[in-house]
This record gives sequence, C-alpha cells and structure tokens, in this order.
Amino acid sequence: MKLAVIILTHNEEQHVAACIQSAAFADEILVIDDCSTDRTRALAESAGARVIEHPLNGDFAAQRNFALAQTDADWVLYIDADERINMQTEQELRRVMAEDARAVYAIKRINVVFGRRMYHGGHRPDYPRRFFPRDAVRWEGLVHERTESDLPVRRLKGNLLHYTYTSWDRYLQKFNQYTTLMAERQHAEGKSASFLKILLDPPFAFFRFYILQRGFLDGRLGFVMAVFHGFYTMVKYVKLYDIERSGTDEKSLR
Repeated sequence: MKLAVIILTHNEEQHVAACIQSAAFADEILVIDDCSTDRTRALAESAGARVIEHPLNGDFAAQRNFALAQTDADWVLYIDADERINMQTEQELRRVMAEDARAVYAIKRINVVFGRRMYHGGHRPDYPRRFFPRDAVRWEGLVHERTESDLPVRRLKGNLLHYTYTSWDRYLQKFNQYTTLMAERQHAEGKSASFLKILLDPPFAFFRFYILQRGFLDGRLGFVMAVFHGFYTMVKYVKLYDIERSGTDEKSLR
C-alpha cells in the first residue's frame, strides 16, 4: 500500500520543512502551494516534497480535492504545514494500511498556542478526519471543510501536534482571513446577520469558550483567547452584515 502525505501551504516558510521531516516515512509527500511569496516552495522541495502551485481562491475543499487528483497513492493523509506527526501515529498509519482497514480516520490534534498546549476552551484537542483511502472521500465546504464518504468513521491512536499560533501577527492574519471567508460562506448559504446578532452573539461566544468549555483552566492565555473568540464572532457577523448591504444605500454600520 502506498501512502501520500498531502500538505496545503501559503507562505509557510516557518513551518513547512519541519512538517515534511515529520512525514518522511511516507511514500510521497505532496505540497499544494497557494502561490506563496516567501521561501515555502524552495524549502519544501529541498526537504524532499513534490510541489504543485495551485491557487486556493478561498475554497479549501476544492484545494483538497485538487490534491487528491495529483497522486495515485492508495491512502492519503492530510496535514497542515503547522502540524507534526509523531512516532505512535506513524505506527498506527502503517498498521491500518497493512490490514487494509478501510475507513475515514479521525486523529486527535493537540493545539499548541504561543508555545502552550491547550486542553480546554475552543482550542481543546479535536479530532479532524484526515486519513483515508484516496478513492473513497470527497471534501465539501469553503472554510471549515469536511469529508464526505460512505466509509465508517474511526479514531486513530496517536496524535498530531498543531502549532496553530506562534505570533500575534500570524494570529491576526488568520483572524482576518477566516472572518472574511466565514462571512462569505454564510452569505452564500443564505444566512443573514442582524445588528441584534452582532450585539448578543459575541458575549455568548466568550461565555461558551471560557465558562462552558472551561477555558479558564488554561490560565491567562485561556482568558485572552476567549476574548478574541468573542471578537472573532463579532467581526464575522459585521462582515456578513456589510456583504448583505453592499450595492444598496446602506453599505455599512454607519
């Protein structure tokens, strides 16, 4: 059985080499690069990956589906450039392929935020579906894309370390990108944002992140991230509100 590790990138020179090194056991490492302007491509190729440039155009599912068509591997594992594979996960991948245990596998992902592993709140460990037979899955969704398959879903032993934010500059870049994409996605789905939603949803988002999901157990950083989560919710709805009113006399919250 042949395994391809697929990595989507855009200006990931800080992470891409270490990511590829953690996946060196794979038969193929394929990087789909969204027209990076830094050294991502050169570093990826130097680390042994095959790099294909393909514009994202704001559609993560389409980018992942494009990647599927670029390899003939039997199994594929998707990881992000800021994620790392450990030895236990590698062994589990090999076991599943040896047994040809066809399923869509969710892998525990531990988020590392500004150097700290987070176990509560919105950054608590999650289980993204990343490992499966290449011919059995399609991706759907613009931003928070998801797998579509007739295969059963199982959890894989092991984990991924996700170095999600390493600087505030990087955090704010992603913040702006994702709030825009989410607003566009919700607009495409016919959803709307009233001023009441802009007013009430952000404090509830903070309450859910910090109290219900016990973000307070992550200390000061847990509080800061909960505040930003509330702000993220507000900005997303403000952008959606603005999109709805574009082309009319009332183009903003003025």
